[in-house]
Amino acid sequence: MKHLTWFLCVVFLVVAGCAIVKIPLFSPPQGLEEQVLEGEGHAKILLLDISDVISEKKKASGIGFRQKTSLVARIKEEIQKAEKDEAVVGMIIKINSPGGTVAATDTIYHELVEFKKRTGARIIACVTGLAASGGYYVASVADEIIAHPTAIAGNIGVIAMKFNVEQLLSKVGIQEETIKSADKKDIWSPFRPSTPEETEIIQTVINALHERFVEVVYAGRKPRLTKKEVQRLADGRIFTAEQALEVKLVDQIGYLDDAVKEMKSSLKLEEAKVITYYRPGSYKGTIYSGFPQTSSNEINLIAINGDLLSLIPRVQFMYLWAP
Repeated sequence: MKHLTWFLCVVFLVVAGCAIVKIPLFSPPQGLEEQVLEGEGHAKILLLDISDVISEKKKASGIGFRQKTSLVARIKEEIQKAEKDEAVVGMIIKINSPGGTVAATDTIYHELVEFKKRTGARIIACVTGLAASGGYYVASVADEIIAHPTAIAGNIGVIAMKFNVEQLLSKVGIQEETIKSADKKDIWSPFRPSTPEETEIIQTVINALHERFVEVVYAGRKPRLTKKEVQRLADGRIFTAEQALEVKLVDQIGYLDDAVKEMKSSLKLEEAKVITYYRPGSYKGTIYSGFPQTSSNEINLIAINGDLLSLIPRVQFMYLWAP
């Protein structure tokens, strides 16, 4: 009987032309769909969520069998979808982020600026927890910034970090050899101390990126703040919501539902739907639901947030609060 079973299996494969069934290990992201969170009427207010470290990196949920798009790609996708819907008249950016890479932060800011230009939509930023460094950089695009009473904002500045592992490697008997075309080709290498000249070069880059940060904040906060006032605030310090209101980095203290009310009031809307975009398999029940979500059958086996750790191995310039 056993031999007959094997024989029948072989015959089946031959008859089927020895077809190979491919089972993908990764589930590709599906297109975005609209979900109404609250309200009614024709006009729509899009709730855009920017949480955690801002990065161009793609993420994988659970144990890695479900891929997610990067934050930059998701924001671009949501903006494109919103632009095709004439009913979208405003956007609320819910921010809870310590910032991230300079490139990713600036790209998201640029996309939001262009969205405003093309659509004329009003943007309100609501800081629910943290809008530090790149988080505040993105918030600067808003026509108005509202902060939760317990929120933290600020940390305007740039940072570039590296670990000098030269002594560590020598202790375990590992030697690094680099062949380079010029003495500065491996500038900021973690395998040796930086020379004073290299430090000066890196500092020049930091200064330029810092000046760009100041210009972005000034562009968003004028005439509330002068250029000199922004420069004075751009020393990396953080502010409580009350302090941020006092120095005019935010416009009022309130909650996310206050941002919704403010949006309706400023656009003279008696009623409007608050919407979000989601991927099939995820769920957003209220305006405070987190994003992105994972479906209920996914299990995260690692209980730490690796976003920040993933930025450390290679040198990057960052608009990031990384104490």
